[in-house]
Amino acid sequence: MERATFAAGCFWGVEELFRTTDGVLETAVGYMGGETENPTYKEVCTGETGHAEVVDLKFDPAVISYGQLLDKFWAKHNPTSLNFQGWDVGTQYRSAIFYHSDEQRQIAQQSKAGLDASDKYSAPIVTEITSAGPFWRAEEYHQEYVRKNKPACRGL
Repeated sequence: MERATFAAGCFWGVEELFRTTDGVLETAVGYMGGETENPTYKEVCTGETGHAEVVDLKFDPAVISYGQLLDKFWAKHNPTSLNFQGWDVGTQYRSAIFYHSDEQRQIAQQSKAGLDASDKYSAPIVTEITSAGPFWRAEEYHQEYVRKNKPACRGL
């Protein structure tokens, strides 16, 4: 089992994508990349803690590779949007890959470079690739939010 952590805007829809992916064993939403210890959703929403909304997941590399997870990550959001996705604006909604090993860092950098060179986007990819720090689990009502609130979450 391996771990991966991605930030791609609001964590609800991103978690649902990975939660329903074969080979992903466990997901949790929370916060990473900031300065405040054990931040709350309310604190993160101010943009002052430095955290991004993330999905932290455990996966079976015999079923799905880290590269395949990255493919899903890239497809889920616009990686050329600096600090916003759709209606969500602020540094907490930035695009980021938080790597857990040197191998993940290398794969993420190669994946980003390949996508940038593909001319899929007219603007450069702004996704940060950063070493994973402490993961702070979000409040329970955020966990599996889309699954729990399907009628209200169409389109996520």
